[in-house]
Amino acid sequence: MSKPPKLSLASIVAASSPSPQRSSGEVVQLPTASQPQGVTARGTLKERSKQLSVYLEPSVHDQLRDIAYTERTKIHQLMLESLDLLFKARGALSINQLTQQR
Repeated sequence: MSKPPKLSLASIVAASSPSPQRSSGEVVQLPTASQPQGVTARGTLKERSKQLSVYLEPSVHDQLRDIAYTERTKIHQLMLESLDLLFKARGALSINQLTQQR
């Protein structure tokens, strides 16, 4: 008993193409989707923000992770909260005030 022939992507596309006029080497242009939900004209948070690395002792990281788990939140949110407390203690603008100025 022989094996069935392996299918190639070109043969699958050619078989599913309703138009017999298309050749197998032609590029098909698909309509572009609108912007994904949550993406504004300013871009996503990842696109407009700066990344900051923080080195923590393992015990400090474990405690932070435990707090995030207990409060059912993310470490990122806790870090932002801590930054707001630092800014308040130093008399600086909060994160909300800084982002509203933009």
